[in-house]
Amino acid sequence: MRTEPVLAPSAPAAAPPRPKPLLASLAAGVTVVLWASAFVGIRSAGHALQPGPLALARLLVGSAVLGGFVAYRREPFPARRDLPKIAACGVLWFGIYNVGLNAAERLVDAGTASMLIGVGPVLMALIAGVVLREGFPRPLMAGIVFSLAGLVVIGLSSPRSGGSSSMGWAALLCFAAALAYACAVVIQKPLLARVSALQVTWLACTVGAVSCLPFAPALVHETAHASASPLLWALYLGVLPTAVAFTTWAYALARTSAGRLGVTTYLVPPISILLGWLILGEVPPAVALAGGALCLAGVAVSRFRPRRQVSPSER
Repeated sequence: MRTEPVLAPSAPAAAPPRPKPLLASLAAGVTVVLWASAFVGIRSAGHALQPGPLALARLLVGSAVLGGFVAYRREPFPARRDLPKIAACGVLWFGIYNVGLNAAERLVDAGTASMLIGVGPVLMALIAGVVLREGFPRPLMAGIVFSLAGLVVIGLSSPRSGGSSSMGWAALLCFAAALAYACAVVIQKPLLARVSALQVTWLACTVGAVSCLPFAPALVHETAHASASPLLWALYLGVLPTAVAFTTWAYALARTSAGRLGVTTYLVPPISILLGWLILGEVPPAVALAGGALCLAGVAVSRFRPRRQVSPSER
């Protein structure tokens, strides 16, 4: 006779598995560092490759690397209902964002471009607060204020190239790129509840590469005349800031809110300024360090959550 196991009345119910905030934070940190290095790579490679061909080269490499990961893991293909949103992410974030940013970095240095793109998390948090109903908690808004102040300080202190006209065009290009990626993040967030981060990133990167295929003839022509340095930078951009960083971003986004994760990208400008100084010789003024400190303070404030009191019944 089959008997069912009997639990003692006092035995507590099994607790559901808790999320792993440490892994999500580490994934976000990897993303921030690699994206900061991307500004330096784009600035360096952009001297030999035009914005469109550079974006296509980066996305082709990223799609190939991510495709290999997907094949190895045998990731299931997303449902048909999710494909239009994934395609929108690919066109917005991987296509429009990359071409716009590449064009802007032909006009301004890497650090300035990263600070201009810094408006993206503000747009992301505002859009997510309305569309995803994530709301506008006070720590998040306070963190945005601190970080925006840091961006202003860095922007006022950073060296610029080309004069006011170039700066104006660069600002417009960066704003368009930031708006594209902010919209893409908000579209991406609900997808990650049903589709793996790796699958979403690979498909979106592939769609972005397809959208940049009109630049293929120019890419063939420019790579034939380019030196090894810009080609190596394009390879680096495809493997690390694209394939790895976008996957770790999607992993972290699936485990936190879009607005909160977006504020962490305020760490990108100070890191890119430091890398630009070390690699490209773009020396940041001392005031930029104060702006970077404000950015860090904004990230810390936005992550703050007051400890909730636990009632005896919950214990």
